[in-house]
Amino acid sequence: MQISRRALLALTAAAASAHVLPAFAQSKGTVGIAMPTKSSARWISDGESMVAQFKEAGYDTDLQYAEDDIPNQLSQIENMITKGVKVLIIAAIDGTTLSNALANAAASGIKVIAYDRLIRDSGDVDYYATFDNFKVGVQQATSLVEGMKERFPDTKPLNVELFGGSPDDNNAFFFYNGAMSVLQPMIDSGEIAIPSGQMGMEVVGTLRWDGAVAQARMDNLLSANYGDKVLHGALSPYDGLSIGILSSVKGVGYGSGDLKFPIVTGQDCEVPSVKSIIAGEQYSSIFKDTRELAKVTVKMVDAIISGGTPEINDEKTYDNGVKVVPSYLLESQPVNAANYEAVLVTSGYYTADQLK
Repeated sequence: MQISRRALLALTAAAASAHVLPAFAQSKGTVGIAMPTKSSARWISDGESMVAQFKEAGYDTDLQYAEDDIPNQLSQIENMITKGVKVLIIAAIDGTTLSNALANAAASGIKVIAYDRLIRDSGDVDYYATFDNFKVGVQQATSLVEGMKERFPDTKPLNVELFGGSPDDNNAFFFYNGAMSVLQPMIDSGEIAIPSGQMGMEVVGTLRWDGAVAQARMDNLLSANYGDKVLHGALSPYDGLSIGILSSVKGVGYGSGDLKFPIVTGQDCEVPSVKSIIAGEQYSSIFKDTRELAKVTVKMVDAIISGGTPEINDEKTYDNGVKVVPSYLLESQPVNAANYEAVLVTSGYYTADQLK
């Protein structure tokens, strides 16, 4: 019996559909992902990594960016709850404003994973996926000290100014405290001086991690305290602040003539800062591989959905004011001109062309 061409095509299409349908049927549900802003390349990378890895694991995703607007993020999270997402992953803008939304999530049986920023003052945060943020601060300060000793040998005291992250981001305190565990003994011994006298997160914090705010503050610090002094280093917890700090010091002549750039740290290895490191301006950054953080988060969700318990490696550090949140901490890595290629390019995080 001969089959007509049309019938053959119909049979082929039906066979193809038979292969396709089970793939659609395997969707494990939708995961809600609330990110703070697209103004930082780091959060864009986090979102893209999670969407790709959740898709590969059989989930749909609802990824939303709130552009650092707290009511906007609350509204996005409430909408995700209404839509019936299976799990909520939240990188909070302000880690103290989500209690009511999370209570609604818990009432709907939706588990909540805090993503790289601890959500405070709520008992409805189930897990926390992050990096060892105290250690990030230790790495920043260690890099700062190493850089200053390398660039300004035999100089004592080394003049340093301190910058903190956003006071509404719990991580900012871990970064600062980690850094001060290295710097405070050197301040006490006289090896390091803080000419402005400005110390403590309540003074050095930078709301919303805003580089323009950091630049304006450094302008003021330099004009008020450095008439007859040289700045040797600036502790910066984030690349966006580092760019602002460097703009400020360049504006008064650092990096030209005999006036060497101060050692400026950073975090997140954003492209402009990596280019600055290559150019000999910013000294270092801290690499937090968002692909690995996404991988850990996907595993957490898989365990939750299947009724299991996610893998945890820290049950002591992150007290959110109501409970100690079970956490998984990843390792970060300092990056400078000597190792950026091996860490960032060889690993496939960036291409060489992106850093030109």
